[in-house]
Amino acid sequence: MIGTTGAADKAGTYTAAIDQGTTSSRCIVFNQDGAIVAVDQREHRQIFPKPGWVEHDATEIWSKVQAVVAGALAKAGLRADELSAVGITNQRETTVLWDRTTGKPVHNAVVWQDTRTSALCRELGGADGQDRFRAATGLPLASYFSGPKAAWLLDNVPGLRRRAELGEIAFGTVDSWLIWNLTGGTDGGAHVTDVTNASRTMLMNLETLQWDASVLAAMNLPEAMLPEIRSSAEVYGTAVGPLAGVPVASALGDQQAAVFGQTCFGVGEAKNTYGTGSFLLLNTGERPVASKSGLLTTVGYRLGGDAAVYCLEGSIAITGALVQWFRDQLGIIRSADEIEPLAASVADNGGAYIVPAFSGLYAPYWRSDARGVVTGLTRYVTKAHLARAVLEATSWQTREVVDAMYQDSGVRLTSLKVDGGMTVNNLLMQHQADVLGVPVIRPVIAETTCLGAAYAAGLATGVWQDLDELRAHWRRDTEWTPRMAADEREREYGNWRKAVERSFGWHEEDDMGAAAGHEESTAHEESGG
Repeated sequence: MIGTTGAADKAGTYTAAIDQGTTSSRCIVFNQDGAIVAVDQREHRQIFPKPGWVEHDATEIWSKVQAVVAGALAKAGLRADELSAVGITNQRETTVLWDRTTGKPVHNAVVWQDTRTSALCRELGGADGQDRFRAATGLPLASYFSGPKAAWLLDNVPGLRRRAELGEIAFGTVDSWLIWNLTGGTDGGAHVTDVTNASRTMLMNLETLQWDASVLAAMNLPEAMLPEIRSSAEVYGTAVGPLAGVPVASALGDQQAAVFGQTCFGVGEAKNTYGTGSFLLLNTGERPVASKSGLLTTVGYRLGGDAAVYCLEGSIAITGALVQWFRDQLGIIRSADEIEPLAASVADNGGAYIVPAFSGLYAPYWRSDARGVVTGLTRYVTKAHLARAVLEATSWQTREVVDAMYQDSGVRLTSLKVDGGMTVNNLLMQHQADVLGVPVIRPVIAETTCLGAAYAAGLATGVWQDLDELRAHWRRDTEWTPRMAADEREREYGNWRKAVERSFGWHEEDDMGAAAGHEESTAHEESGG
C-alpha cells in the first residue's frame, strides 16, 4: 500500500478516473472489483490556426472535465463523498501556460501534434542533432515534446518570458492543469506533475527524476514556472467543486496508464494498443534502458516512494489505418469488419506483402524516404490474399518493434497484452501470437487507460493494498497462443524484411524530426491522447 488517507474506511468503495484525451474528456467510475459503474464523455474543439499548428482551449477542457465528472456521478447514482479517490490520465506533451493569479491560460494549449517548433528543435540540436538531450531525457529532439513548445510560447507571447522569470506563470502538461484546478486553482491549487508526464517534456532527467538544469538552460526555460515532480500514485491534494473532499491521488500519461491498467508490472511484460496506429510499451524494470534502435526511453510509473519503473516504447504509424485505406481508397471491403472473413477464406497471403509506409517508416527504421509498397504479386493472388497481407502487416511491424526492444534491453517479451479496436479481429491476434512466439492476451476490461489511473489512485488511498491485488482483479477475455512453426515464422519474417527494403528510397525529404511526433499521433488518435 502506498499510503492511505482513510478514504477507504468510508462507506464508498468507488474510484473515479478522468481521462483527458486529444479529442474528448471522459470520466469513468470503477467499483472495488475494477468493474465499470458509469461513464460520461464529451468532445472538445480542435483549433488549427495555421498549417501544422494544433491547439486546444484549456479553459474549455476544464469545463468539459467538470461536466463529465458530474455526469458520471449522476449516472452512477453516487455523491462525491462516496468516492475514495480520483485519478487522472491524459494526452501527453500538450503544453499549457497560465497566470497563477487569475488562473487563466495565457495562450491556447499547444497540442502534442503541433509542429511549429520543428525549426527550433533543429536549432537546439546543432551539431549533435536529435540526440543532444537523449542521454539525459531518453528522448530525441522532436517537435512534439513539451519543452520546445514552452520555449516557443515564451519567445512569441509578448512579455511572457519576463513574467515567467518572476514566477507569475505556471507551466504544465494537461495533468498539471487539471490537478491545479481540481485542488483549488488560484486558491491554493497544487502545481504538480507526475514522473510519467514529466518524462515526456524533454526537461526531466531520467536518472534523478528531477528537472535537468542543463536542458532548462539550453532551452532558456525558467525553473520558476515548472511544477513539482511527484510520483504517479500519491495524494496531491483534496478536490473542491463537483468532487469536493475527494483525494486527487494519481496521474499517468495515457500510454503509461494503459501499462498500469494492463498490470504489466513485471520486467518483460508489455502492452500494445491497436488503433489507427499501434503503441507498444515494454517494462524494463528499475533502470532506464538507452535505445539505439529508434525507440523512446520513458518512465512507466512510480508508486509513492518506491523506485520508478521504466519502459521502452515504440510506435507503428499505420495499422488500423491500413484497413481504412483498404476499405476507403481501394473499395475492396465496405466495412472494417468484412476484412476478417475475407482474409480467413484463404490459408495464407499467397506470397503477397503490404508495407504501409504511407508517410515513411518510423521505429525501428526512421526512414522518411520510404513509401508504401505491395510486393510478391502473382496472378495467383486474390483480394482475399491482399486482405490477409493487410492484417499481417500489423503483426510484422509489431515484431520489428519487439525485436528492437530486445536489442536495446536484452529483455525478452514473455507475453503481449493487447487493447484497442483491432483486437476484435481474432485472425489478426492469432497471427500476432504466431509471429512473436508468445501468448497474446486481451483483457475483459477494454478501458485500460482509465483503469490504470483508477488503480494508481486506489493504491494511494487504500482501496487496493498492493500490485498483487490488482493482478488478481485483472481478467483475461481471450488468449491466443503461437501455432506457427519456428522455421516458418523466420522464413516469412525474412520475406517481410525484404518487402520493407523495397519501400526505401521512394521519396526525398529533408527532415525526419517531426516523424517522432507523427508516430505518436496515429496511436494516440485511437487511445484518447
